[in-house]
Amino acid sequence: MAKKKTKTEENIQAVEEALGKTEQFIEDNQKPILWVIGLIVVIVMAYFGFERFYLVPKEKSAQEEVFKAEMYFEQDSLDLALNGDAEYPGFLDIIDNYKFTKTAELAHYYAGIIYMKKGDYETAIDYLENFDPDDEIIEPMALGAIGDCYMQLNNPEAAVKYYLEAAEETENEFTSPLFLMKAGWTYETLKDYANAIKVYKRIKENFPKSNEARDMDKYIARAEGYAKS
Repeated sequence: MAKKKTKTEENIQAVEEALGKTEQFIEDNQKPILWVIGLIVVIVMAYFGFERFYLVPKEKSAQEEVFKAEMYFEQDSLDLALNGDAEYPGFLDIIDNYKFTKTAELAHYYAGIIYMKKGDYETAIDYLENFDPDDEIIEPMALGAIGDCYMQLNNPEAAVKYYLEAAEETENEFTSPLFLMKAGWTYETLKDYANAIKVYKRIKENFPKSNEARDMDKYIARAEGYAKS
């Protein structure tokens, strides 16, 4: 009578069979597998080479060049900040000449704010939407600025969407209540008092120490009054 295999023996046999199939697959597809591995190695090496020999020196040069544009921006010399002077580049030059750098990325934000200040709201939106930061404060500020641009363009529906996104992007005591407040005001202009009340209550409950929360009972009462009328 044949000896019955134990569960452990069956598991070992199953593993051996699986390993055998894997070995056979590798043997049958050796060339394509080696080609894929080689391609991955080339991509990884290309990435690190791009970062080390292009991006790092470009970033350093961009940081050395951008300081003048930032200085003009702080002085409210908007055209010089945007286009530069005879010696130093402006933010638009930084964007064109130093692609893929963090400095060029930040230049999109500056350019968007400048165009907003100059009243060219559609161009401002283009630059701000192309800004992809990695900063907990600047990112919501950029989204909020897009909301401001849409308000100037008489599009409160789009504005409130960006205000809420700005408030929720990285919740904090500074930007979140600021943009929730703007969202509340915008809802009121749309006569959407129910949502205005919800937003105001979020400020009161979630950010009670913020400047915006100080007069929040007044805003809630006003919106509730309009909602009943």
